[in-house]
Amino acid sequence: MENDYISPIYKIMFADYPDILTVAQLQKALHISRQLSYELINSGQIRAFKVGNSFRIPKVSVIDFVMKS
Repeated sequence: MENDYISPIYKIMFADYPDILTVAQLQKALHISRQLSYELINSGQIRAFKVGNSFRIPKVSVIDFVMKS
């Protein structure tokens, strides 16, 4: 991910979402199913980390995924 294109986009894209998203917020942001959310995370297409038993997704990872798609 390159910061030069993320910086301006970060301020606009998904502005209503927190910096760290839950899977439910990812679903809502991308209008996708729960299953597809987990598939994208498990395949590494969207970077995420685990906190206990749940995933947390940095908003920059979601933006990066959208920009690459």
